[in-house]
Amino acid sequence: MISRQNPRIKYLRRLATRRFRDLEGKFLVEGTRFVEEALESSFSVEMLVYCEKAMCNARGQALLEAASVRGISVLEVEESLFEELADTVTPQGILAVVKWRWYKLNDLHAGVRPWLLVLVDGVADPGNLGTIVRSADAAGADGVILLKGTADIFNPKALRATMGSIFHIPVIRNSAFDEVETFFNRHGIKLVAGMPHGGKVIFESNLTESCALVVGSEPRGPGGNVMSAVFERVHIPMPGRAESLNVAISTAILLYEAVRQRNSVNS
Repeated sequence: MISRQNPRIKYLRRLATRRFRDLEGKFLVEGTRFVEEALESSFSVEMLVYCEKAMCNARGQALLEAASVRGISVLEVEESLFEELADTVTPQGILAVVKWRWYKLNDLHAGVRPWLLVLVDGVADPGNLGTIVRSADAAGADGVILLKGTADIFNPKALRATMGSIFHIPVIRNSAFDEVETFFNRHGIKLVAGMPHGGKVIFESNLTESCALVVGSEPRGPGGNVMSAVFERVHIPMPGRAESLNVAISTAILLYEAVRQRNSVNS
């Protein structure tokens, strides 16, 4: 069996850190469904790591067979070692090393529809960030742009929260706002910032036009340089007693107001 001192095991451990993930341009996905999504995607899967537990069901066996057919490196480890490599509390016994697709702004395309993008500035919680990506994917957005200072989308918690959407929608990392603003101006994309209070009620904003929904950290919202370029500020009405909404929930509401408006226009 493979020992803890094996170079490949050491490599896998190092991928648990953001700095090494950024350096290598790779990340780990864990669990049967997530590995299935990775293999079905356009991303390059470089290695499958598994323990005997993964072979106890047909789906796990099918994954290993698919990896073998495609020439993907496969590594079997003892269950105790796999549990050390895994990030989940009850691992399913299989994970994959995936090479990141380095999307750039010019890789984004809206086709014949008006643009619908999400711009994330400073959201620090990985779970919220992953949920934002998942909601953007579900709403049919054209991409998610993460400004510098935002959480790492390859954090294991963030990846799990995407529920596989990381493979479906372009996510651009570590973007500088001046470059993003230039891109938006070139394509006529207006910035609509979600705020806890102030501005228009979201239902009064025209989201059928090309727009980027701007969301920021819950304590402070988007940064000042972003807000200075915002075309419109909007808020979600809250007739109840809660002072604010979770940023991921707020983003989903904004996205689906855009979906509602666009579907109404096309119906």
